[in-house]
Amino acid sequence: MPGKRPALAVVREGNPGKRPVEMGVILPPAELAEPDWQETFPTVRDKAQQTLNRRAREIARREWRRVVPVLKHTAGLAEVDATLLSDYCVCVARIDQCERDLSTRGLQVEGERGWQKNGATTIVSQYRAQLKVYIRELGLSPSARTGLKPPGGDDDDSDVFD
Repeated sequence: MPGKRPALAVVREGNPGKRPVEMGVILPPAELAEPDWQETFPTVRDKAQQTLNRRAREIARREWRRVVPVLKHTAGLAEVDATLLSDYCVCVARIDQCERDLSTRGLQVEGERGWQKNGATTIVSQYRAQLKVYIRELGLSPSARTGLKPPGGDDDDSDVFD
């Protein structure tokens, strides 16, 4: 008789029998402090870059304040999630930068050897691929939310943090 499959194997291979899957480590909830976006997007001498960084700070700040309250309620947040959330917000801000560049300069720019692809197209593609990973990890898409269990959803007294 085969043994119990590891939880990750059940997640990876599927769970057609809808058997309960015991997963991972339970971490204590934490109040996450918003990062200082000035460190990530500093004020610089170049006026054009300064404007870009100011906008990126605002986009990251807005995204943090939009997502953190939702995640507190739906997934619960622990101190170890701060870096992932910060990276997610930076990713959203960088995508905004690339999209604005594409909108202002176009998909093709004139270079030394004539017209060529705007480098922002490659960069935004890479950031979007990473954004998909963050969205899945944080449960920010409808399909990703199906695998999340809200914090405090159980009424049993086996929680070590109660």
